[in-house]
Amino acid sequence: MTVTRRKFLLTTGAVLLPAGLAGHGFGAQPARPFMIGALTVSWGPTPAIVGLRDGLKALGYREDQDFVLGVRFTQGDATELPAAARNLVKNGVDLIVTSAGGNAAKAALAATQRIPIVFLGESDPVGRKLVNSFARPGGNITGIADLEVDLAPKKLEIFRELVPGLKRIVIVYDATNAEAVERLAAQRDAVRRLGLAIVEKPVRSEDEARAAITGIRKADGDGFFASRILSLNIPGLMLDLALKQSIPTMFDEGFFVERGALVSYSANTYELGRQAARLVGKIMKGAKPADIPVEQPTKFELAVNLKTAAALGIKIPNSILLRADKVIE
Repeated sequence: MTVTRRKFLLTTGAVLLPAGLAGHGFGAQPARPFMIGALTVSWGPTPAIVGLRDGLKALGYREDQDFVLGVRFTQGDATELPAAARNLVKNGVDLIVTSAGGNAAKAALAATQRIPIVFLGESDPVGRKLVNSFARPGGNITGIADLEVDLAPKKLEIFRELVPGLKRIVIVYDATNAEAVERLAAQRDAVRRLGLAIVEKPVRSEDEARAAITGIRKADGDGFFASRILSLNIPGLMLDLALKQSIPTMFDEGFFVERGALVSYSANTYELGRQAARLVGKIMKGAKPADIPVEQPTKFELAVNLKTAAALGIKIPNSILLRADKVIE
């Protein structure tokens, strides 16, 4: 599908988020809206991208007048991110935002050292050489970290508290995705520190991921540990199997718990986008990403699904119910 609005052209695999109510503008209406291109490995606008749009509107920026937000997505194929990033540059965007991991920020940086870039969630932006430091990012990129790697031990502690007899954790990951491989070391360490065993299943294509995941049985592990990275549709495939095989799964996004997964714990991705709106607003007013410190998330979310817990024969401990931010009944 090709979408054109106010001369902002995006090619196949792109959408423009629907316009909402107009807010209060800042002075005179610009000659054209500030064009924001969102790059994601997902299948459309992520919660973080929606949060960014809503955050800009909450700051008073008017959609379609002060800014236009177009989304370029690659439907789980991380190898398409570089071409998608170059497409955004070619179409003259004023700023690129990246979401849902999968090396989107790396692809954006490879495509341009001139256009500002804001990432909506990165687990280790310094270690991945996206920025020089949190305080002084340098270059043309800044954003909001999601601390996914740092939260791995806490997520596993919650998972073990929730699932009696949890001993073996199954992790399926995209072996062609550098970000997924980098996160694996921290996940291994977190699993072993809790005295658990890890069952690793590296895959290199969506077909291979589907075969590996559908081949998993309860005897292979006591629970799944799903990453936020969406490449090869691994989280979606894991959710499907978890529901069919009644396997407990710890996800990184409440989106999956709302659709039947047992539990998730992470920085709230919608709020990451709203938080990033302030950074984008500064850039729209002329600030340079190099001078805007990388921020850490301010809101975290623990979500549990009571219906799924009942189907699995799991009684949710009161200690978790009292801490849960979202309970699906």
